[in-house]
Amino acid sequence: MLKRKKDFTTVIAMTLAGWTVIAVILICIVLLISTRIAADVVFIGGLTALIVTQTVPASEALVGFSNQGMLTVAALYVVAAGLKETGAIQYVVETIVGRFNSIRRTQLRIMAPVMVVSAFLNNTPVVASFIPALEDWARKNQVAVSKLLIPLSYAAILGGACTLIGTSTNLIVNGLLIEEASTQTIGMFEPGLIGLPCAIVGFLYLAFFGDKLLPERGSGYDTFKDPREYTIEMIVQGDSPLPGKTIEEAGLRHLPELFLAEIYRDGHIIAAVDPEQELRANDRLIFTGVVDSIIDLQQIKGLTPATDQIFKLNSSRRERLLIEAVVSPSHPVNGQTIKDGGFRNMYDAVVLAVSRSGERVKEKVGDIRLNTGDTLLLEAHPTFLDQYRNSSDYYLISGISDSSPPDYEKSGYAWAILGGMVASVAFGLLSMFQASFLAAGLMVASRCCRTATAKDYIDWSVLLVIAASLGLGNALQETGAASVLAEGFLSYAKGSPYLALAGVYLSTWVLTEMVTNNAAAVLIFPIAISMAASFGVSYMPFVMTIIMAASASFSTPIGYQTNLMVYGPGGYKFTDFTKIGLPLNLMVAVITISLVPLIWPL
Repeated sequence: MLKRKKDFTTVIAMTLAGWTVIAVILICIVLLISTRIAADVVFIGGLTALIVTQTVPASEALVGFSNQGMLTVAALYVVAAGLKETGAIQYVVETIVGRFNSIRRTQLRIMAPVMVVSAFLNNTPVVASFIPALEDWARKNQVAVSKLLIPLSYAAILGGACTLIGTSTNLIVNGLLIEEASTQTIGMFEPGLIGLPCAIVGFLYLAFFGDKLLPERGSGYDTFKDPREYTIEMIVQGDSPLPGKTIEEAGLRHLPELFLAEIYRDGHIIAAVDPEQELRANDRLIFTGVVDSIIDLQQIKGLTPATDQIFKLNSSRRERLLIEAVVSPSHPVNGQTIKDGGFRNMYDAVVLAVSRSGERVKEKVGDIRLNTGDTLLLEAHPTFLDQYRNSSDYYLISGISDSSPPDYEKSGYAWAILGGMVASVAFGLLSMFQASFLAAGLMVASRCCRTATAKDYIDWSVLLVIAASLGLGNALQETGAASVLAEGFLSYAKGSPYLALAGVYLSTWVLTEMVTNNAAAVLIFPIAISMAASFGVSYMPFVMTIIMAASASFSTPIGYQTNLMVYGPGGYKFTDFTKIGLPLNLMVAVITISLVPLIWPL
């Protein structure tokens, strides 16, 4: 009698704990849908509630912070930083996309390589690397960036679903599978058995309907463009790909809000520059334009500022950035020319150009006499900002983001490191966790990216969401709530594992669109495993279904990180994703539910 009472009390306690977990998860979902509170704040808050109420032990709630999948995603951000900082991604965009011909052809040229790259590198940092490169390309070619960024995100999602390392969801689910059955793991290319057919269908759908269904809008940030104009002189390096190319071939013809005024060659001036004019080594190119376009020049391989002062600074170009500074009345060089005032020696910074009352000053930089209110475009070490931010020498100082030129000489190293990482995992030499951390360390050690830059590239909010959602999923399983939900769900499956498989896909997909892909996969995984055990069938079909359903987030911008990343830069509305994404969702659902039981028998 006492034993029976004790068992009943234990069941009641476990049930109350389970319903508490379910209630916390539902509250998190409602907050994410109905408020603008960040996902990481919501999930960390939910996890905190479980710990404070002692619903689950802290050790069980915090398991996500030591999960190998989450840590692998962090390392892959550093790998992507190396690709971005060496110009490897920019080179891919310029080489493959080329000059604008048509929207459809441009979309195809973007989607194909992005699908391939996303299959071998986590798709979130891939999209992070491609967005600025595509924004620059669209601006230069006067194309609506809204026609490009949703195809970029969808291609990354579809490509990422083809391999184990392509998306954080696959890594997270594989980590859960290893914990569930220590001898079972997902193969490197096993997700491709279902992911590749979905990717092909998605590619064809976007190719035929992408141009028609996508809106034509500019960037959501276009209203913040800087109106200040400068004149800057750039020199063509002899050991670069530029000598021998025409102005058109070098991509210098249609730069937005930037005009190639003249070329200074061997003591002669070539004015009214023809687009077929060939460049030569040591040509001095005089450009006029706004600050954003000046940054574009900094990114072109083979062009460097022509002022001799820049080569006398104490730090390399890779360690400097562009800074705008407004001259105050008490500036030591105010009223003097930049050269006579010894500006470089005084500030260890070089003046690249001067803007006065919003207009460019056309004189040679060294001969410009500074006046109060002049805006200087400087190249200096980042410490300049801290040293002079509160100085009376300047009214205002601000750094220009992404203005450091890529280190193109090391792009080969970056690609080699990426290739080595993929090969070591594919041939079973290292685990994905080991290979990603080794690759990240090599990126920093080879100086493909600096330590500070690597830290900046890591999206800590994404990692917090992953870790916290893992904790919630584990709590769901530890309290027995997952088993209870599975049993309740089984009653609707009417004894059919195939119907249950379709239900798992539908549940994961809906939850993904409402919350996030990683959270959906983590929350559904224990329920699916319990369902498979109840039917007495293999759990692999359920695992692969979760992987595809969690990746197939096309209908809303909130379901997948890459959709959120292109939302603002593309100037999109919420309904834009539903309009083009819902049909793609349905196609992927039909393919997955039809093929998974054939490839991984129940």
